[in-house]
Amino acid sequence: MAEYTLPAHNVQWLTLSGLLMALNIGLSSFGIPVPGGHLYLNDIIIVASALLLDPMGAFIVGGIGAFLGDFFFYPLPMFVSLITHGLQALVISYLVHHVGKNKKMTTLGAVLIGAAIMVIGYSLGRAFIYSTPAYAWVKLPCQILQALLGVVFGPFLVWKWKLDEVVRDIISGKRI
Repeated sequence: MAEYTLPAHNVQWLTLSGLLMALNIGLSSFGIPVPGGHLYLNDIIIVASALLLDPMGAFIVGGIGAFLGDFFFYPLPMFVSLITHGLQALVISYLVHHVGKNKKMTTLGAVLIGAAIMVIGYSLGRAFIYSTPAYAWVKLPCQILQALLGVVFGPFLVWKWKLDEVVRDIISGKRI
């Protein structure tokens, strides 16, 4: 991945953030049934967005997108999603865009830290919302699997399809 800095927020940045947020909302609207719960694919978009956008854009896509997805389809954990996915995306984006010289290693470390934030945040949130730590323990394998899907497929989408270059060109106005 090439080193770059994103310009000031413009119409292209806003449009791209809105599109990624819509994808986040869409993927949080349905879950794949697995033993012990449902598996949601929105972590893939959250991680990919965090790799592509600056920390503010990542928070908007990850936190507010997950909040709205829960608000529309299952409102009980919407504030947990706002804080957890927002912090996850913000930290990943900050680490990738502002820390480290080796982008591949920084990305790997950042998405793993983001996965830990997501798993811990949802576990604590579930224990608080449902008033029982036992419920959080039951859902832990699903949370870990969901986080790992984001860790694997988020960077894969960005690197395989060279989305970082496409996004940089769109936001800078070179590609419309």
